[in-house]
Amino acid sequence: MSIIYDKSRKIFHLQAGNTSYIMQVVKNKYLVHLYWGRRISSYHESRQIIWKDRGFAPNPDAADRTFSLDTLPQEYPQTGNGDYRNPAYGICQENGSRISNLEYKGYDIVDGKPELLGLPASFGNKEDVQTLKVYMEDPVAGLKVCLLYSVFKDQSIITRSVNFINQSDKVIYLTKMLSMSMDIREDEFDVLTLYGAHNNERNMDRRPLTSGTVQIESLRGTSSPHQAPFMALLRKNTDEDQGEVFAANFVYSGNFQAAAQVDPYRNVRFQMGMNSWNGDWKLEAGESFQTPEVVMAYSNKGLGGMSRIFHRFYQKHLVRSSFAKQERPILINNWEATFFDFNEEKILSLAKKAASVGIELFVLDDGWFGHRDSDDSSLGDWFVDKKKLPNGLKSLAEKIHDMGMKFGLWFEPEMISQDSELFYMHPDYVLHTEGRPYTIGRGQLVLDLSREEVCDYVITSIRRILKENPIDYVKWDMNRHLTDVGSLFFESDRQGEITHRYVLGLYRIMDVLTSEFPEVLFESCSSGGGRFDPGMLYYMPQTWCSDNTDAVCRMKIQYATSLTYPPITMGAHVSVAPNQQTGRVTPLSTRGYVAMSGNFGYELDLGNLDEEEMKVVKEQIQCYKKIRPVIQMGDFYRICNPFDGNLAAWNFVSQDRKYVVAFFFEILSQPAAPVRILKLKGLNADKLYRRCDNGEIYSGDELMYCGISIPLKKEDFRGEMYCFEQIQKGAENEG
Repeated sequence: MSIIYDKSRKIFHLQAGNTSYIMQVVKNKYLVHLYWGRRISSYHESRQIIWKDRGFAPNPDAADRTFSLDTLPQEYPQTGNGDYRNPAYGICQENGSRISNLEYKGYDIVDGKPELLGLPASFGNKEDVQTLKVYMEDPVAGLKVCLLYSVFKDQSIITRSVNFINQSDKVIYLTKMLSMSMDIREDEFDVLTLYGAHNNERNMDRRPLTSGTVQIESLRGTSSPHQAPFMALLRKNTDEDQGEVFAANFVYSGNFQAAAQVDPYRNVRFQMGMNSWNGDWKLEAGESFQTPEVVMAYSNKGLGGMSRIFHRFYQKHLVRSSFAKQERPILINNWEATFFDFNEEKILSLAKKAASVGIELFVLDDGWFGHRDSDDSSLGDWFVDKKKLPNGLKSLAEKIHDMGMKFGLWFEPEMISQDSELFYMHPDYVLHTEGRPYTIGRGQLVLDLSREEVCDYVITSIRRILKENPIDYVKWDMNRHLTDVGSLFFESDRQGEITHRYVLGLYRIMDVLTSEFPEVLFESCSSGGGRFDPGMLYYMPQTWCSDNTDAVCRMKIQYATSLTYPPITMGAHVSVAPNQQTGRVTPLSTRGYVAMSGNFGYELDLGNLDEEEMKVVKEQIQCYKKIRPVIQMGDFYRICNPFDGNLAAWNFVSQDRKYVVAFFFEILSQPAAPVRILKLKGLNADKLYRRCDNGEIYSGDELMYCGISIPLKKEDFRGEMYCFEQIQKGAENEG
């Protein structure tokens, strides 16, 4: 069993992989958090709560001044009755009262994991996972709350979510509904978050916890490139390979918040969930509300251990697409080659070049529909521009198929242009607040996906294109965030629901289309990495990692992205030099090695490359096809952090530990440079490995602990690749 309940002491002990999570009911009605950390075989109340009278700490029981909600380590804290820390939820009753008090009522333990209706969430069969349902009630408000804990027995993963049920005969307004909260009775942690901007996503920010609150959030309507829905608490000694990590990642693609609050007595309240700003919900009598899921990962093997826990879990228990366990094709995208200026002849010329070097998928990007010659028109008009493609998409796709490649297509289904037939017919389809002017972003507005009929239009439009044309891949873009949030089709007291209803509408659209077209590989994109989150991965097994295609910048972006997401989920492409974002001239080899560290592809005009460059491209493609199983299906190990200086390095190891691919990068050449030593990770220490390019043989422990000497080169932005194959002892002298 993964979930153990001690009836006499009212203790819940959850065991998942290498972690334990322990809670207890005290005074017959309060659910408290006792422990989350390395797995223990059993718990006999060693970590007891020490009761103490604290000044300014109110007492629910006047006879016991040692007991206060303000000092109690709670699992799902309320507000208004003596706990002055950040609450996990909030309500407003019809009489205006915002006070709530949850009392423990009971529990259920079920095999398997219930679906979260309308939401992406992890999954598993009855042998993989057990779920604990803890029932709490506020008898005054008539509110029932079910705390869900799903425990994956072979993974160091516990997921959490919350279901609210209005059991009264009156309306209850939910004003805050986090998915996860816990009070940890110590504060010697660093907190790790990921921040950035468009073209500069997921920078690593590690800082010590001090008094007060560290909070990250998005108010942009999406998970956003500015703050990722991820937060981790690290022990002070934690690094890449050792030390404890307590991490949370939100399976949601809209507004979120995460916080670590240190109270006056050096306890930490760790929380994550939907953002409470403009994020309330009207709960009618008898109705329920389900929060999205938080995935909690524990590692005692540093950040690298945490990452591999997330990677394996997402591949097995989150990405539902059949492509989750399939190797992904090498693609080329025409955007940087043509932008909006193309016709069928130009596209076929690009495709012919691509086929000649072994590319497997040709993607037609923005500009194929309506009269789309700039950012300012045609979004929503999902019909072919016959001026550019007089023979239509079907003919083009078939011609590309005849070249031996698959065919992919770009969409931006959530958007609408004012210069479009859709806007002329349905200006009411725009997400908009009456009486306010439109706020334009990238020349476009946002469709009101809170409305069922708008979602139906998107489904019908995309479905028609996918049914009528032989399309193998869809790039699903979103190039602006939500503004003017409101909907004419909902009452005034439901306007705070619109951002969440938008996300639910998006999930419905993606659920329908990905279910109807399972043979199509969907890749999400929001100007690159503007909506890279587990919620999107549930429907679409890979994400355009960033619009920043500069290899040096991508070292950092891909490195930090790998904290939670496996390389197989990251679209990574070779772009032109000088790079369009930075002007940097990076060797084609280095651009290739960085892109090979994810789902490999190209975003440039092959026709502009000379003969030698085309030869290199062909060799890169041949190389990637050989190493692709290791890159996409193997384990990933970070070796050298580009955020720390001039170097970056990582390696991939096949799950059977027989094949190793390592990459080393030096950003700027230096005079009097030291000789660098590259120490690999994850190999079988007692096995022999043959280097694939020169046949030299080394032991696994030699490669890991002694390391490889990197030759000195006078070259900026250099990259090196090393491949090894395990050999049988006695085969050292084989040719």
